[in-house]
Amino acid sequence: MAKATGFLEYIREEAPKRLVHQRVRDYNEFEQLLPEEKLARQAARCMDCGVPSCHSYGCPVQNRIPDFNDLVYRNHWRRALDVLHATNNFPEVTGRVCPAPCETACTLGINQPPVTIKHIELQIIERGFREGWVIPEIPSVKTGKRVAIVGSGPAGLAAAQQLARAGHEVVLMERADRIGGLLRYGIPDFKMEKRIIDRRLQQMADEGVIFETGVEVGKDLSVRYLQRSFDAVLIAAGATVPRDLDLPGRDLDGVHFAMDFLTQQNKVNAGDTMEEQQILAKDKHVIVIGGGDTGSDCVGTSIRQAARSVTQIELLPRPPQERLPRNPWPEWPTIYRTSTSHQEGCERDWSILTKAFEGKGGQVTKIKGVKLDWRQEKDGKWTMTEIPGSDFELKADLVLLAMGFTHVEPGPLMHDYGLNTDQRGNVIVDDNMMTSEKGVFAAGDTVLGASLVVRAIYQGRRAAAGVNAYLRHS
Repeated sequence: MAKATGFLEYIREEAPKRLVHQRVRDYNEFEQLLPEEKLARQAARCMDCGVPSCHSYGCPVQNRIPDFNDLVYRNHWRRALDVLHATNNFPEVTGRVCPAPCETACTLGINQPPVTIKHIELQIIERGFREGWVIPEIPSVKTGKRVAIVGSGPAGLAAAQQLARAGHEVVLMERADRIGGLLRYGIPDFKMEKRIIDRRLQQMADEGVIFETGVEVGKDLSVRYLQRSFDAVLIAAGATVPRDLDLPGRDLDGVHFAMDFLTQQNKVNAGDTMEEQQILAKDKHVIVIGGGDTGSDCVGTSIRQAARSVTQIELLPRPPQERLPRNPWPEWPTIYRTSTSHQEGCERDWSILTKAFEGKGGQVTKIKGVKLDWRQEKDGKWTMTEIPGSDFELKADLVLLAMGFTHVEPGPLMHDYGLNTDQRGNVIVDDNMMTSEKGVFAAGDTVLGASLVVRAIYQGRRAAAGVNAYLRHS
């Protein structure tokens, strides 16, 4: 462990944030780094747990969290980086955008604020890049096997790096114009600047990964071509099919999916010129429907675009401030959370059912909704009923639908392969991440549906191990 009495001596200290009035003027990252002497004290708070739930229960990639906390406390940064990279290909990503289930599973968190695991992870990898410790890991022997990976999100990227380091020739294909998938176009720059992706892509290119953009596999390249040209295929496409609202007025101008809005702004930040008219919140009353991370990202982006007002509404009831008895540690706590985007200025409301969109001249001008009463039945299920007389209207010049995603687009690739899927449209795989088609593997959202970045990385690594074993024995 780090310091035996550290958790008694030191309190949790959060990473500093740029001031609101400064950060809303640009798209630069809002989070800053704690000084290293303060970080050492944070690492010292890690206890000698009999069973470190942060690692065994909370972390999907199974980071060896107590180990790297101890190494940071003892100033062994290079070793801490090796421990971190042993389980996580992209800690610079998870250290920024992971919701940190490791922290909510921290034993100290039972009755005190948990260890700042996520920020320690971020500092380790940033120190590694500053010191020049993050270098290409080029295999000494090539296998002569070729692998095609479809999709360049966190699952595809993790698998690509693992397979390249195993000596295989890896071609990673992406239908967008840049590599990164939802990391590139789904996460706002104020949470993760895209230079963070680019520096890691350079390492992967030096390791031999071949990147091909603007390629829609199944359309531009046929299944027959893949079978003829590659020894294995891994499908790691993102779950990009958004949930929609089939309501009166849905076809009005000004009602858009959240990802269209966020993607456009990221493209503008990258210096692209929009071929179509950009969706802008400037001087508009913005309504964000959906209370998750994507909705929060829409809030922060709308504020930076100088919206007149931003209101976020959610179908579900407002969560409690503290864990309820039915939601014990170390489970993920369903509690009320305020993101940095919410702190920048946003009205929020819960238990809202949207009933219709209304407008003038084809442009949305307001939404109609009603308040809900949520009740738990004897069988444990929750039911909702509309509260009589609670109907209301909200001004709306721009409505952003941020209600999450369902599954991967069922395109020609999966159709032509004839892959088995579950009732939700997710591809079914075995323990080695192989699909119903021999030599074709799947990982990430393709298997899980919309999920966390950290789970996608873990799935990508698992799929890479399955592909490698298959190629070694074929």
